[in-house]
Amino acid sequence: MTGEIERRHDDVEPAHGDGSTELGELIGRLTGDEDMDRETRGRLLGRLARLLGQNARKVGAAGIGRGRLLGDLLIEAAPHIPIRDLETLQAHHPGLMGEQLADKLVKVAGNGTTAVGAAGGALAAVQFTAPPLLLTAPAQLAAETLVIAAIEVKMIAELHEVYGVRVQGTGTARGAAFITSWARQRGINPLETGSLTSALGTAAKSALRKRMLRTFGRSMGTMGPFLTGAAAGAALNRSATKVLAAKVRNDLRHAVGTPPPLPQDHRRLKKSAD
Repeated sequence: MTGEIERRHDDVEPAHGDGSTELGELIGRLTGDEDMDRETRGRLLGRLARLLGQNARKVGAAGIGRGRLLGDLLIEAAPHIPIRDLETLQAHHPGLMGEQLADKLVKVAGNGTTAVGAAGGALAAVQFTAPPLLLTAPAQLAAETLVIAAIEVKMIAELHEVYGVRVQGTGTARGAAFITSWARQRGINPLETGSLTSALGTAAKSALRKRMLRTFGRSMGTMGPFLTGAAAGAALNRSATKVLAAKVRNDLRHAVGTPPPLPQDHRRLKKSAD
């Protein structure tokens, strides 16, 4: 299926439907574990932006940047996010376990969100010479936002595996739980009432909208002229992913009764009040 996505020309519209299936597949590909060069990542990100542009035309150019729409798209994409269990993680990272394995997952996620920011900045640099920039920018920012969120949701889910906080339930319920965890920037407590439901509640949806809007705003840094946006977007994404990981890991350590967070985690938590 992923090979089909890569071979399809960027300008070819989906053969049928509204493109939602392909949208989920693209997000899954962009959050996967395979090494991907900037050209391929940029092409897939551009294709995702085109699909989102179709939605933008339906709701208006500004509508694509609304937190509710982005949150709904992330929920739709959740089943396509490739989440590995502990056994698979250890097979992919031989010799690593516990904190070392968690460090590795955070590094990989940081590299992923950094690469998205760099690719988005490169796309923006090209588009700054084209008149349709103001029309394409919202869709591009939305594409970056969705992929960044999906990479971080994947990281959170796999950190729960590493720390032994197993989240049971159907795939839909687990997806909703990890998206809620991302929105609230907290680890999941499986014993908490209502933490594992197949649908997000009102409070969780509100938190998701706010978090998507903040991530969307962070992605605006990639709209800087030439390649300055690429550098800004990459740096902001890496920093934000590390801060998120520190918060979630702190919660998970408490959940399993492990020692307090490492000193660097304390500094990261202190620097970000949200």
